[in-house]
Amino acid sequence: MAGLELKNIQKTYGQVEVIKGVNLKVEDGEFVVFVGPSGCGKSTLLRMIAGLEDITGGELYIGDKLCNDVEPRDRSIAMVFQSYALYPHMTVYDNVGFGLKLAKTPKDVRDQKIREAARILKMEHLLDRKPGQLSGGQRQRVAIGRAIVRQPEVFLFDEPLSNLDAALRVDTRMEIAKLHADLGATMIYVTHDQVEAMTLADKIVVLDAGVVQQVGSPIELYQRPANLFVAGFIGSPKMNFAPVKVDAIDADGVTVSGQDVINLRLPIQTSGVNVGDALTLGVRPHDLAIAASGTIIGRVTLTERLGNETIVNVELPSGASWLAVLAGDHILNRGESLSFHAETSKAVVFDKNGQSLVS
Repeated sequence: MAGLELKNIQKTYGQVEVIKGVNLKVEDGEFVVFVGPSGCGKSTLLRMIAGLEDITGGELYIGDKLCNDVEPRDRSIAMVFQSYALYPHMTVYDNVGFGLKLAKTPKDVRDQKIREAARILKMEHLLDRKPGQLSGGQRQRVAIGRAIVRQPEVFLFDEPLSNLDAALRVDTRMEIAKLHADLGATMIYVTHDQVEAMTLADKIVVLDAGVVQQVGSPIELYQRPANLFVAGFIGSPKMNFAPVKVDAIDADGVTVSGQDVINLRLPIQTSGVNVGDALTLGVRPHDLAIAASGTIIGRVTLTERLGNETIVNVELPSGASWLAVLAGDHILNRGESLSFHAETSKAVVFDKNGQSLVS
C-alpha cells in the first residue's frame, strides 16, 4: 500500500478553472473522503488521481512516484465507479477476474485471488451467477471485488452508493468500512452525502468551487468548522444561523444579541472583536433545549415525532427558520411559542468574512 500527495493541483477547461491549487497529503492506510455539493470538483479531482483527467498544473505523487504523466494502468490504483460496469454475459467469477485475465495472470493465481476477494466480500455463493441475477448491493460488491483482486496501492471510489436504495446504502457503507479495516488499504472516496463522509472517513476534505475549504477528522469539522460553508454543509440536520452584534466583551468571551437572540454569552476568543461588530451565530439543532426563560424564542411551524427524538421547526421573530432536535417524544402544537436554551460551549461564531472565531 502507499499514500499519496497532491501539490498545488490545478485543472482548467479552456478559460474555466475547475480545480484551484489543491494541496493534500494522504497517509498510507488512510480513508479520505472528498465531500461537497454537486459541481464542486470532487469527482474531477478523483479522476485526476486515477489518470482519467489530465493535470493542468501541480504534481501528483503516489508513494514516492511522480504520476502526472503515468498511464492509469501503471498507477497501481483501482477505481470503483458509480455505475457497476459489469459484463452481463459473464458470471460473477469471470467479471471479478476479467482484468487479471487481460493481464495474462496464470489461471491458478487468478482463481486464488478471485476466491479470496469473494471471501472478503462474503459473496462466495454468488460466483456462478450473472449480474442480472443480483441485487444492486450484490452488484456493487462484485465491482469492489474486481478492484480488490488487482491488489492496488490506492482504492478510489466515485459515489459508489448513489444507485442504491436507503437500506442498501447503509448496509454497503458498513461493508466498505469493514473492508478498509480488513485490508488496511489507502482509500479515497467521493460523495455528496455528508453522512457517508462522517461515518466512513479518517479524514474529510470539504470542497467548494474547486477550493479546499477545510481538511480534518469528521468530529473536528463538526465541532470546529473553519467557515460558514463547512458549518452549513457538515451535520444533519444542518446548523442554524442568526445575525448578531457584540454587546459586551470580557476576558472569557462576548455577549451578543440580535433580532432572534437575547443576551447570549459565548466563550469565544476576543482578539480582534469589538463592541458593535456584526457576527453570525451558529447553533446545531441538537444543541437546543426547551427552557422556561431561554435566549432564543420561536413559534412552532412543524413537528416531526420520530419516537426516540422530535424534530421541531420554529419560526424566529425575523422570519428565519430554525430546527431543534429534542430527545424523546414531545407533543407540540403548531403556532405554539417556545423558548430555547443554546449550549453555548458548542456554538460557533463567524466574523463578517464568514471565518470561524475559535472557542
